[in-house]
Amino acid sequence: MASEEKDIKNLEKEDKDALDVLASEAKEFEKDAEIDRILKAFRLDAYAVLDLNPGVPESDIKMCYRKKSLLIHPDKTRNPQAPEAFDRLKKAQTELMDEKHRERLDEAIADARMLLIRENKWTVDSPELKTEEFAQKWRVKTTEVLIDNEQRRRRQVKAQMQEEGREQKRQDEEIEERKRKRQHEQDWESTRDQRIDSWRQFQKGKGGPEKKKKKLKPIG
Repeated sequence: MASEEKDIKNLEKEDKDALDVLASEAKEFEKDAEIDRILKAFRLDAYAVLDLNPGVPESDIKMCYRKKSLLIHPDKTRNPQAPEAFDRLKKAQTELMDEKHRERLDEAIADARMLLIRENKWTVDSPELKTEEFAQKWRVKTTEVLIDNEQRRRRQVKAQMQEEGREQKRQDEEIEERKRKRQHEQDWESTRDQRIDSWRQFQKGKGGPEKKKKKLKPIG
């Protein structure tokens, strides 16, 4: 009897260990899947990175970030891509918590919807807008708008840097010109005594005894 109870306990322990292993593997699979999803999400769309719908309240953003950050934290998974995914997740959360950045993102998403409606000659009441196909097209159009906005932003930054470079060059040239003038004044001042002495010597030589003119013999 005692032997049978021992066997039962051993079986129960083996079952528990097996279930623990399966649970651990399932958890690791969930982590890997989420890391893969984050890395595949369009990084300019913070909503996509966090897997949230536009317009959600800040409380949902915070809750979603906390849940996902705990799931994929590099210290809690062996996945080598965890650090990169964690950084992207943190960046997306920071962007959505920034009022101005979130406003620009919301505008881009709204622009994408409007462009899609215009391109297909729909109205805001068209039944197509309620389909999953429209939702997919909207995500694609949002990506296009965000890329276009980013390219425009980079061109503006480049133009600004070029303008700042030209302004910096002008300022450097002005500084160099003032430096040359100061150096010239310093050089002029440093040779002042020498120039005065030379002038005095010149004046002294000029005021000395004049040479006698040769007397001309009368003609004839």
